[in-house]
Amino acid sequence: MNYQSDRIYLCSRLNPNSPDANNWGILKLTGEDRLRYLHNQSTNDFNSLHPKQGCQTVFVTSTARTLDLATAYLTEDAVLILVSPNRREKLFKWLDGFIFPFDKVKLTDSTQWGLLTLIGESSDALIEELFGINFKDKENYTHQTVTFQDINLRIAKGSDLGLPGYNLIIPQEHFEQIKSLLLDKQVTPIDDRDWEHLRILQGRPAPDKELTEDYNPLEAGLWQTISFEKGCYIGQETIARLNTYDGVKQKLWGVKLSDPVPPETPVTLEGKKVGILTSYTETDTGSFGLAYVRTKAGGAGSTVTVGEAIGELIELPFITHSRD
Repeated sequence: MNYQSDRIYLCSRLNPNSPDANNWGILKLTGEDRLRYLHNQSTNDFNSLHPKQGCQTVFVTSTARTLDLATAYLTEDAVLILVSPNRREKLFKWLDGFIFPFDKVKLTDSTQWGLLTLIGESSDALIEELFGINFKDKENYTHQTVTFQDINLRIAKGSDLGLPGYNLIIPQEHFEQIKSLLLDKQVTPIDDRDWEHLRILQGRPAPDKELTEDYNPLEAGLWQTISFEKGCYIGQETIARLNTYDGVKQKLWGVKLSDPVPPETPVTLEGKKVGILTSYTETDTGSFGLAYVRTKAGGAGSTVTVGEAIGELIELPFITHSRD
């Protein structure tokens, strides 16, 4: 896929009418303790948010190993949490295990919605044309319910890729209708492989690849999803120590490769292993991947060996490697 900024792309990330295993999931939290509960179970500061706001947050183990990177939207009476396809059931069981009888929280695995994502700089104008809302100058994760032809759908700014775009959360029975409406506007449909290609180029870490129990969210470059001031949450002590004592010993980088290389290929420097390639894709200009590399091997601009290929480490749009 050759991404062009002047085009608008449409990805069906959750098709409620299809049992496709690649579907993303939407978990729903209700009850008066929902914000306190989510605040204590993930890395971001939910107590500072209000309805029509949202954020990305990371679910981690007690030792700060990553489970998933999720997007959360606060409504007047609930929190909607977008989770990765291969984490929906696992996260539901994990979160449900921390709900105790005295907690005023209800967790449901919602199948009533679908999720479409628009990607592209012109998506602002398309959203305003179709639905009459102007989010151009709004922060990412700003969202609201819109009534369109008697259909109530939720529109949220941000594509979850660090590219301009929108998420549309649509009632199941109207999913195909809204999708057809968008396709009639000459948007370009993309599939899961195209999404994966963009994900790698942008540097969004994914479960079972960059987000595993081998890595923590600081190593993954997800500093923007972490509140260092909010107090206790699962994994907080480990993350605080890593931050305080400069304990991040490996970082996620993009790698421009001289030749194709499969994931799981070791990254070496002067014959010594310093990391591992976690994802790979082909581009119009060559081979590209994501890799965890030990900090002692250098940063952006450094040259490493990946299998038999030469690799150059580059910064990624989606992630950062500090609090700044």
